[in-house]
Amino acid sequence: MLHEKLKKFSIILASQSPRRQFLLQELGLNFEIKTKNISEIYPDSLREGEIVKYLAELKAAAFESEMLDNTLLITADTIVWLEGEVLEKPKNFQNAFEMLKKLSGKKHIVYTGVCLKTLRKQHTFIVDSNVFFKNLSDEEIQYYLENFQPYDKAGAYGVQEWLGYVAITRIEGSYFNVMGLPVQRLYEELLNFTKNE
Repeated sequence: MLHEKLKKFSIILASQSPRRQFLLQELGLNFEIKTKNISEIYPDSLREGEIVKYLAELKAAAFESEMLDNTLLITADTIVWLEGEVLEKPKNFQNAFEMLKKLSGKKHIVYTGVCLKTLRKQHTFIVDSNVFFKNLSDEEIQYYLENFQPYDKAGAYGVQEWLGYVAITRIEGSYFNVMGLPVQRLYEELLNFTKNE
């Protein structure tokens, strides 16, 4: 079992996201949360999954000097990709409203990049999910933005909140990836990553 294999590690989750913390906890792992204040800036030439890979590795690099022999670091980054454009976390109400108007009635892709790092090695993987939205009225968007928490979420919505319930007609791929951490894939990757450690 994974939690047995990881007993010898001191696991760090480098994320302030309550969804990621909850999902990692549900895997039955003991971990501590540590974060670094880094500028999440990436080269303009990067697209889709390349962006989350770059940012997850950037977050991991910030811990380079703190890695101990038994440290296992997990970093992650999630974006929403819509018709050639990245939708990150909204800056304000108007920005969030515009994002949800763009998503209305369309398919978008949620990408999450996860970086696993120990003192000796590093591995990054990317998971994508296709998410289909119904057409949203301005009233529905306004209700969501006024009553829920869109501002810490890529694309200005949470799949596990009211808008997720009423707007998403279907998901192709991992639901938990849309939440911010593809736990089924993470489980498999951790088993492989720690095999010879």
